[in-house]
Amino acid sequence: MDIALARQMASFLGALMILIAYAGHQMRWMNPRSATYNLLNAIGSGILGYIALHPFQIGFVVLESVWTVISIYALVRPRKIAN
Repeated sequence: MDIALARQMASFLGALMILIAYAGHQMRWMNPRSATYNLLNAIGSGILGYIALHPFQIGFVVLESVWTVISIYALVRPRKIAN
């Protein structure tokens, strides 16, 4: 497989994952505090951040890196226990 095609397919998959999470939240199919929502965001933004490294695109690297960190934090942060 051509490397350029593989990069395009990976970036499409990353964008699709983020868009599925976004649409799921907007349509109320997905809770934004759920693991699924945050995994889709973390993996999708991680893929896009990696793709943005070559050629280096500072705006997209920053955006996707911060998006990834926030999504991972949301996955691992302690949950409040309901009484």
